[in-house]
Amino acid sequence: MSIEDKTHDLFFTQTDLDRPRAESILDHALQGADDGELFLEYCQSESFTFDDGRLKNASFDTSQGFGLRAVAEEATGYAHASELSEAALKRAADSVQAVKTGYSGTQAEQPQGTNRHLYVDDNPLNEVSFEKKVQLLKDIDVYARDKDPRVRQVSCSLAGEWQAVEIMRAGGHAVRDIRPLVRLNVSVVVGDGDRQETGSEGSGGRAGYAAYIATDHWQAQVDEALRQAVINLDAVDAPAGEMDVVLGPGWPGILLHEAIGHGLEGDFNRKKTSAFAGLLGERVAAPGVTVVDDGTIDHRRGSLTVDDEGTPTQNTVLIEDGILKGYIHDRMNARLMGMHPTGNGRRESFECAPLPRMTNTYMMAGQQDPAEILQSCQNGIYAVSFGGGQVDITNGKFVFSCTEAYLVENGQIGAPVKGATLIGNGPDVLTKVSMIGNDMQLDPGIGTCGKAGQGVPVGVGQPTLKIAGLTVGGTSM
Repeated sequence: MSIEDKTHDLFFTQTDLDRPRAESILDHALQGADDGELFLEYCQSESFTFDDGRLKNASFDTSQGFGLRAVAEEATGYAHASELSEAALKRAADSVQAVKTGYSGTQAEQPQGTNRHLYVDDNPLNEVSFEKKVQLLKDIDVYARDKDPRVRQVSCSLAGEWQAVEIMRAGGHAVRDIRPLVRLNVSVVVGDGDRQETGSEGSGGRAGYAAYIATDHWQAQVDEALRQAVINLDAVDAPAGEMDVVLGPGWPGILLHEAIGHGLEGDFNRKKTSAFAGLLGERVAAPGVTVVDDGTIDHRRGSLTVDDEGTPTQNTVLIEDGILKGYIHDRMNARLMGMHPTGNGRRESFECAPLPRMTNTYMMAGQQDPAEILQSCQNGIYAVSFGGGQVDITNGKFVFSCTEAYLVENGQIGAPVKGATLIGNGPDVLTKVSMIGNDMQLDPGIGTCGKAGQGVPVGVGQPTLKIAGLTVGGTSM
């Protein structure tokens, strides 16, 4: 069955909605508006949590609904309902029309179509039985405890989602997408006497469960979580002060995402609240720094065939060789800034209006060998993985905590450190990048980005980087 047939069955055969009537109501609601759409969503999700040797939670949820939006200049009227019926749609249409009272606009051009499919449309929730999913978590627990007698606690979780969407616009234009999403997380606590440390590893993407529940995959994931935990048992207090910092490849790109990526989103720049506002065409980073947002990578967690406004995603160059080239746009902010949408209009669910959001944001590889980069660092920190962080979009200031980091002395990796935080300013950090590795990696598929109360799946990545003179907050006296 095609995507068109599947979404038609979900939204117009098995509900009280009739497509011709829905199109008529939508056309009337958007008449005289600059833009808008009817976003229809059906979503199935499940999650399993295993802790302390037993299944703690198993849940399954089904949600459905619509969100109707009308846009007049920069004002937005938005109404949503979990009831897919003509009566509910009429009530929503009456509500959103208030935004265009006394206003007469011209509908923006419809998004271009695409025949591209970045992921399969099969439902991963039906791929593996309930019993096999539970057995997987049991096997993870047993494997971790048998691997090292110092293991004191194992926590693991498995989650899957199948989301079907249809974006309808005035004039009968419709775009459809079916989006699978899975994730496997493993956390291990090890102990030695009174000291306990934790290590964790996750993976996921827009695919079925098969690749993630394969024995070699989950065992490697447990091994990595255990490796982190054991290393942290020997960690010493982190030093404090300004020093060179080498960032490892892959997941450390979360610092790039938070400290720089949000500042390149169109709404912040249109309102001139971003540190990057008004800097198009100017140097904002060191030579060699190229940053892109790419929503077109097959099966990646942050990828989308089309965004939640129906615009095909693309590979958008944000910074090229240190020069600011573009911003991340949804339809409204692109129109108001005289630019083109980049396929970055995203929403958490039908209950939310779309916002410009990142997909897979990463820095391109450079020329240096990672070993050469480390050898050039005489006194600093090598940060391999990060936990939580905070960023101020208006000035780019950030604080990130390291979950795995090491001292670097005379070009050699030394003792692991605990309690290290990286403190800096996103735009300033870009100018301090002095070496860029040839080993660009994407994260394993675990990112979730929060903005305006909405969370969406994203990807990050980068090569090994050397940043000169970054402030490190530590606990060493």
